[in-house]
Amino acid sequence: MDNNRQIAQTERHPTPTLPACARLPMNRCNLPAVILGSLTYQQHPVALEIDGIRDFHAGLFTTLDSLPDQPTRAQRFMDYMTVRFLLEEPEEAGLMPGRQRKSRVNANYLRLVRGWSFDSDGREGAVLKRWVESRFGLLARHHAGSLLDHSGDAYQRYLLEGARGLYATNALEAQLDLLYTYCQYELRREQSAASHLRLYRGINRIDDHEILGTCGAGRYRVLFNNLNSFTSHRERADEFGDYILMTRAPLPKVFFYNRLLPGMLRGEDEYVVIGGVYEVEISTI
Repeated sequence: MDNNRQIAQTERHPTPTLPACARLPMNRCNLPAVILGSLTYQQHPVALEIDGIRDFHAGLFTTLDSLPDQPTRAQRFMDYMTVRFLLEEPEEAGLMPGRQRKSRVNANYLRLVRGWSFDSDGREGAVLKRWVESRFGLLARHHAGSLLDHSGDAYQRYLLEGARGLYATNALEAQLDLLYTYCQYELRREQSAASHLRLYRGINRIDDHEILGTCGAGRYRVLFNNLNSFTSHRERADEFGDYILMTRAPLPKVFFYNRLLPGMLRGEDEYVVIGGVYEVEISTI
């Protein structure tokens, strides 16, 4: 009887660990994917740091510490990115003049986040998801189709788009490393007492997500894609589905949000969040 009861409890409350098929054995941050992608991490987050980035750019953050105004800090960050990565001097970065100049100059961190806002399944989205894989060890689950079959056409297109998006760019992944680190700097500075954000997502069917288990009426344990868009306003989520998915996103999993830099995203309330296992609530509009 006791064994049956334990089995039943396990079925209702599955082990809150990121499945092995959703993670890599290595990454480039201070926690392995099996931890940072788990439900336990969602409930009890700690800071995530990409290896060496904060130390390598220590001078930037020392300067930002002295600036009390967020718009001024944002402009200083953007100026730093322009100079550090020679964004306006492509020849100095090794790019040969020619027909590709315009497209390669535009292939920077701003272009990627704007491209995500328009189409997360486009080339820019593939680059961002590949970046999450390499830095955090969380495998993409979807990109213009399911990526679970690594021999399938969707997965091959995903790899191709990610490679094309990085080709002949100027340290594009390093730009993303610094963008994430700056995002975390601003979140900790503006919301020092918070550990989570309450975020929303409009959906049509919960079955469109990978459900790992249920936690009671309207509550699920879900394995999200490795990068996802949410909104901080429930009313905004109403526009994208018949149901509202709500979750508490750990601050360290926020990759960027539109208020971080001028003109970054179209909506004023969009957050792009690193995935893994989350507990969510589903409600009707």
